[in-house]
Amino acid sequence: MKDIHQETEFCSNDTAIISQGLIASNVATPIREDAFNVSNEEKKSRIAVLFKEIMEVMGLDLSDDSLRGTPERVAKMYIEEIFSGLDPANKPASTLFLNTYAYNQMIIEKNITLYSYCEHHFVPIMGRVHVAYISSGKVIGLSKLNRIVQYFGRRPQVQERLTNQIGAELASVLETDDIAVIVEAKHLCVCSRGVADDASSTTTVYYGGRLSTADKIAELHNYLFR
Repeated sequence: MKDIHQETEFCSNDTAIISQGLIASNVATPIREDAFNVSNEEKKSRIAVLFKEIMEVMGLDLSDDSLRGTPERVAKMYIEEIFSGLDPANKPASTLFLNTYAYNQMIIEKNITLYSYCEHHFVPIMGRVHVAYISSGKVIGLSKLNRIVQYFGRRPQVQERLTNQIGAELASVLETDDIAVIVEAKHLCVCSRGVADDASSTTTVYYGGRLSTADKIAELHNYLFR
């Protein structure tokens, strides 16, 4: 299996989490300032019209029972499901608790399911995300880690940006730089088209604070990959 490793030492202080829940600085989602001036219902209506045109240009018969409702289904899927992470209203609330047990070692959540979409070809990215942090006095509900991954995954993405966005969000929410994120994913733009290599995968990482040292990285990898 072929992996591409991108080790990124990324300081959360260099990144501002803006009020909309998107990321400023060098991990920005490329989105226009007027992106939320149109309601979701209007977006779905316009996407359905435009997708119908695409299907017609391709020569598909939209009077067929199987295809008749496809433009509307695609529009709903884009706005309410697979690209719902573009809407800051869908940003998950992060429930924090006091670290009453004074636990001072790594907390690791591994094998979080990832579904995202390549912004170059709009085809799926599928994989797993592993996250770890050392508490600075607070801990986050475990399911919130999954929801943060889902939120940033549900938008057109590149894997490097996705990795940094998850890491920066966790650093901001948990108020610590001691964060690690490892993303392992298959890109259907590589697997199903072009070079058509379905055996390769891509690995990207974010290591911050104490989790960026060689000893802690080795300890984390031992927990994850032994």
